[in-house]
Amino acid sequence: MDFFENFWSIFWWLFCVYAIFAFLYALFMVITDLFRDHKLSGWWKAVWIVFLAFVPFLSLLVYMVARGKGMTERSMAHARRDQEAADAYIRQVAAASPSDEIAKAKALLDAGTISAAEFEQIKGKAVV
Repeated sequence: MDFFENFWSIFWWLFCVYAIFAFLYALFMVITDLFRDHKLSGWWKAVWIVFLAFVPFLSLLVYMVARGKGMTERSMAHARRDQEAADAYIRQVAAASPSDEIAKAKALLDAGTISAAEFEQIKGKAVV
């Protein structure tokens, strides 16, 4: 019998693929959390890694039950730090202060790149 002729065999195959990806995602999230947690000693991290290597499914469940709340807090703190860093970078790059714009325009005026009228126009836009 062909594999694709039976609906339930396709359904079972898709379920198994989904379960494997879910397991791998959870495994990588736990390993990431282990190394993100600075309060946990190196020995405890090694113990968790050994258990994850030899008893992976049970270790994942125990880790998520025992340390799930802390895992969420660390993940949210990391996301918050990343967002703050991105916001600071965007503010730094996107918005030049009026004095910076005037200084750049003055440098262009001194170099002869723009005329005095253009300098006044840029200065007027920067001040407003």
